Amino acid sequence: MHRITVVGGGFAGLTAAIAAAEAGARVTVHEAHHTLGGRARTADAPYRTNEGPHALYNGGPHWSWLRQRDLIGPLAPLPPLEAARLRLRHHGVLRRTPPLAMLKLLRPGARRAPVDADFLTWATGQAGEEGARAAAHYSAVALFHHDPGSLSAAFVQERLRRATKLPPEAHYPRGGWGSVIDRMAARAWNLGVRIETLSRVDALPTDTPVVVATSLDAARRLLGDASLTWPSGRTGLIDLALRTRRGDAFAVSDLDAPGWIERFTAQDRTLAPEGEQLLQGQFPIAPHESRADGVARAEHLLDLAFDGWRDRVTWRSEATAQGRTGAVDLPGTTWRDRPAVDRGDGVYLAGDQVAAPGVLSEVSFSSALTAVSLALGRRGSQPLDLKQA
Repeated sequence: MHRITVVGGGFAGLTAAIAAAEAGARVTVHEAHHTLGGRARTADAPYRTNEGPHALYNGGPHWSWLRQRDLIGPLAPLPPLEAARLRLRHHGVLRRTPPLAMLKLLRPGARRAPVDADFLTWATGQAGEEGARAAAHYSAVALFHHDPGSLSAAFVQERLRRATKLPPEAHYPRGGWGSVIDRMAARAWNLGVRIETLSRVDALPTDTPVVVATSLDAARRLLGDASLTWPSGRTGLIDLALRTRRGDAFAVSDLDAPGWIERFTAQDRTLAPEGEQLLQGQFPIAPHESRADGVARAEHLLDLAFDGWRDRVTWRSEATAQGRTGAVDLPGTTWRDRPAVDRGDGVYLAGDQVAAPGVLSEVSFSSALTAVSLALGRRGSQPLDLKQA
């Protein structure tokens, strides 16, 4: 029987643990914190926030894998009236519809973007500069980057397509992402996975294959490998609880600069106490900017979209996400150029900044299955069966 060690108990680590245990391996998971989940943790009541806005896209490979194992659980549907309350800031005012030039980039038959050009240059040639900038800024909801237009055109286009698809791909597990993590942990436990929390790994074991399912920064320190780097985003996060007011927007996207605010209690009222609503926003910040700069942009957008919000605040939290928002690909690069999953000597990487396809959490999922397939000696064969129950 194979033995596998997994370092990190977040979404990637638990995916790897479940997949390996289902294949018959004896698995031990080491998690440095006292709770599992990584960035998929959900805070305890009364305000059940995630670390930044979270959604589960049903167009990715992880969706069917999670559903077949009953790991998603109940979803919190967005009422139709709430869905109609998406607002877009353009030229300093709120709109209900995107500019016409931006729609040119969203039509089903739009030309496929190249890898080796930046998005702003390519999109300007397709729809003009105004539409290109608006589309780039809207794509920040799935990028968490201060300058999406500077990234690979193919990379941004795919995320823009997924974020604007109708019907929407984004879904919301009731109770936050923590509910998914709880189900995954229970599944792993029932499969015999040994889970050790408050177990920080400073040196890798040499007697088993190891899946390092941590942030890339943590993996670089643990492995002593300076090559484990890849560009990511830096984002100011703001969480607010407001007293409920009829007519508040469901979500507000800033088309004048990257930024997004979403009212998560629009679809899941269990995330805040009765009579209150929970807002979460992410505002990418440039290397020379501070969190305060991102928060200032958030407050300006709140002033436009949420009347009297300052007098309705019952709770507030701010944070900075540094290098923890997934990989971004510069012109001329793709996911294949990121740090490889197989690091040699029985060590494998999993996470959202390594060489695996997908959007957002899909990268963690795909890399975790690839890592386990390699650790189990399936090199050169197909990865683990995504439909295996």
